[in-house]
Parts: sequence; C-alpha cells; structure tokens
Amino acid sequence: MTQQLQEIGVRLLALREIMELTPAQMAEKMKMPEGEYISYEKGEMDFSFSFLYNAATILGVDMLDIISGESPKLSVCTLVRGGEGYKIFRREAYDYKHLAYTFRNKKAEPFIVTVTPKEEEPKLHSHEGQEFDYILSGEMAFYLGKEIYMLKAGDSIYFDSSVPHAMKATLGDVNFLAVVMK
Repeated sequence: MTQQLQEIGVRLLALREIMELTPAQMAEKMKMPEGEYISYEKGEMDFSFSFLYNAATILGVDMLDIISGESPKLSVCTLVRGGEGYKIFRREAYDYKHLAYTFRNKKAEPFIVTVTPKEEEPKLHSHEGQEFDYILSGEMAFYLGKEIYMLKAGDSIYFDSSVPHAMKATLGDVNFLAVVMK
C-alpha cells in the first residue's frame, strides 16, 4: 500500500460521507462487493481508471478531486506543456499524465498513457461513457469485450467504454492519447 493509495482512500471515504452514503450503498452503486469497496477506502487496493471514473461520477466530483485532493480552478482554458501533466500512478505497467487537470467541469478527460510490456493478460475494466485512443508510438493489443485489435502508431479506436476493455503493449512501450468522454 502506497502513500498515494492511502490518500486517495481517505478522500474517497470523506466524499462518500459528505454524500451521506454508507459503504454498502456506495459498493452497490459501484457494482462490487462491500468488502472490496472498503479495501479501496483503506488504500489496500490499487485504483483502476474505471473505478476512479465511476466513483467520481457517483460522488459528483471531478476525478482529479479524488486523485489529487485539489479541486481544479480554471474554467476557460488549461495549458500543459510537452512532457508535463498530472502524473497518476496506478499500476506498474501504466503511466498516466492527465492533460486537463486544472479545468473545471470537463466533458472529457484527456490523458497521455504509457504502457510497458508485461507477461500476464490485462484485466478488463469498464466505465460509463465513450473513449477515444490514438496511438502515438509503439504497438499494442487492445481488448474490447471478446475482440482483440492490434494497434500501431497512427491508429485510433473510438468505443463504448461500458464494454469491458484493456490494453497490452506488444512491442516495447506504447504511448497513446486517451480521451474519456462522460
């Protein structure tokens, strides 16, 4: 359990209490067992993007409010220079940089994602909305439901993100732009 996971868990618990939801009610809304949900609040489990996105939607906050604890402040524009962005540490093979972390009331969540190759098959996740991924470099297998698409630099995929999905780097690191729309 890392410091960041613990801090996210504390914010998650506080937001749930502000919304006057019990752990059981939140778990039901998240469509997961109560014990698993409580493990997230305790910072014992790593947060998937889908989990954070769904929790933020239920709690009526921006995803970055849960991740960083700092509410975005801008509503006209946000500028992120090359190589910058709010780093989100999720899992060993994934590196996320949020590209609009200071923009309030976003209709989309843009990220630059780097995935490093791993041997095991990825775990599929889902969340409400739609997603657009554009491959900047590298190659990956993109899992969508029962289908697997092989994507390389210049390819893109737009999909219903309520369908379970995941990605796996197949030839070195893969970098892509991911835009999640609510």
